[in-house]
Amino acid sequence: MSKTDIDRRTEAFVRFCRQKGMKVTHQRMEIFRELAGSEDHPDAEGVFARVRKRVPSISRDTVYRTLSTLESEGLVRRAEILGGPARFDPNTDPHHHFICTVCGAIKDFTSDALDRLRVPNSVKAFGSIESAQVQVRGVCSDCVDRKARSR
Repeated sequence: MSKTDIDRRTEAFVRFCRQKGMKVTHQRMEIFRELAGSEDHPDAEGVFARVRKRVPSISRDTVYRTLSTLESEGLVRRAEILGGPARFDPNTDPHHHFICTVCGAIKDFTSDALDRLRVPNSVKAFGSIESAQVQVRGVCSDCVDRKARSR
């Protein structure tokens, strides 16, 4: 993630907070900045540990509440992995995820072909569809390389 991208996301965050009448606190900024600069889709505990290095007084509760607020306001999205904690994705542009079945890494990718997939009517019968993403599962190249080196 380039510094320009992080700055762009952070500026948009500040504008959004001001439009919504939300306070732009130092703690909120640090939590958002941590997410905006990450590409690994950290969970709440990971965000807490990273931000706490810079802001030792931050509480776990503040991190969890802020992440919940950011999600409800559409500034971050949840990236769910079966059997794992919720992870947070600062990339709100349309995209999909590759999930490594060995290490749990999540990587963003885009695909025009997948974006054009239509949600089946049988799924629409469940209720109102808000979004659709594809998860591709496999073994990431780092894990493949690690296994090859250990032979």
